[in-house]
Amino acid sequence: MARKVADCRKYPSESGCTLTLVGEEEEVLRAAVEHAVSVHEHEDTPQLREQIRGLLEDEHATGPDGMNFVQLIEFKTGKRDQLDELLDEWEAVTGGKCTATRAVLTQEHEKPGSYYEFVEFPSYDEAMRNSRLPETDALSRKMRDLCDEEPTFHNLDVVRAETL
Repeated sequence: MARKVADCRKYPSESGCTLTLVGEEEEVLRAAVEHAVSVHEHEDTPQLREQIRGLLEDEHATGPDGMNFVQLIEFKTGKRDQLDELLDEWEAVTGGKCTATRAVLTQEHEKPGSYYEFVEFPSYDEAMRNSRLPETDALSRKMRDLCDEEPTFHNLDVVRAETL
């Protein structure tokens, strides 16, 4: 039997909740109902339970840490401090809406000013949902202004990942 996932990030709320529950269907349903009642102030009704059951999704097979998809962004800039401020601002304004699970910014050792950012997502669909956020669009425009040339984006499916 496939494990199920309930992810509050897919249903924006006033609280900006980011809770994700994963487990067997009845476990997730029970925990999601308790969460909906205690945190989101819903009333525990048969209708709420059916609504939540209908929103549960199958857990996808994933690599370590849920990584299935990575965006690799290559760019050059001499304005690294401004870029850091921009990224911090984006993290603050996206709140629980961001679907990325981790980002790693690297600088090429032999070429200072040449950067590569690896942004991990649970799936391609989640990456595209993140890309459609108005805050991500604004970040992209501002980032381009800080770059010496147009950034290059690579959309990469993870085909093998190991924790060593």
